[in-house]
Amino acid sequence: MKPAQELLNACTFPLAGEVDLAVSGGPDSLGLLLLALDAGLDVRVHHVDHHARAASTADAEFVVAVGATFDVPVVVHDVEVAPGTNFEARARSERRRVLPPGCLTGHTMDDLAETVLLNMIRGAGLDGLSPLVNDPTKPLVRLRRSDVAALVGERGLEARHDESNDDLAYRRNRVRHQLMPLLSEVAERDVVPLLARQAHVLYDDRAWLDSLVEEDALRALDEVDCRELREWPRARLRRWLRAQLGVVDELGESHPPSSAEIERALRVVDGEVVATELQGGRRLSRSAQRLALEGGSTTLTSHG
Repeated sequence: MKPAQELLNACTFPLAGEVDLAVSGGPDSLGLLLLALDAGLDVRVHHVDHHARAASTADAEFVVAVGATFDVPVVVHDVEVAPGTNFEARARSERRRVLPPGCLTGHTMDDLAETVLLNMIRGAGLDGLSPLVNDPTKPLVRLRRSDVAALVGERGLEARHDESNDDLAYRRNRVRHQLMPLLSEVAERDVVPLLARQAHVLYDDRAWLDSLVEEDALRALDEVDCRELREWPRARLRRWLRAQLGVVDELGESHPPSSAEIERALRVVDGEVVATELQGGRRLSRSAQRLALEGGSTTLTSHG
């Protein structure tokens, strides 16, 4: 296994001070705890018990015991997430609700690569293909999952196993257990570092584009003449429309418009149609070369 110092050097922890950590009891989050302690940080652990699995109470007890071993405080957050449609999103929403702002999580390079693929098959653009990058709450994102697990084992900890991570009913698990190995086989190399490197490069491109359109974000939908919009480079116009036409679902998560909606909005801007329907029961229209967004709500019902 890689030396702990080498792993720590690749982390992006704060230089000093207090940090909140989300610790499930699995290998990634235990590695997060160990490396945060190695970094000399003042740690407080948070565990979210969803009560969705028979072993969830045992997981909470395990995390409390680990906290006692390392003399760090542990806060257990009890939430109720009923099994059923869209469970992952609802559980994620509950975690975000109870965890303190800026709470660090144990996402690794493997999680980044999986998220890239998940977003790709959803038809994501530049933003979706550069997730988790430069996120201060993801200090392990340059580490491999296997290296983090090896560190946990070397320190004598036996991580908890969440059997739901093996359930192929969940799309992420299919990407992890089926698609990623197949891609590596086809490429004849480990594709995780490749996908991660691509995400970091695309993030830099995305940051540059965002810097070019900073002033655009200050201009409301009805403030810009469509004749001016038609003169913009298409990439600039798409980014502006994505920001203007986004919605928030019932779980509090933000969603940009789909690529199909952007294309329909472009037709309105170009004068090919007078109006188009958007998600949330909204209607984007053009009158006297000005855009207007009417009806419906900016809050969507989330579906699995």
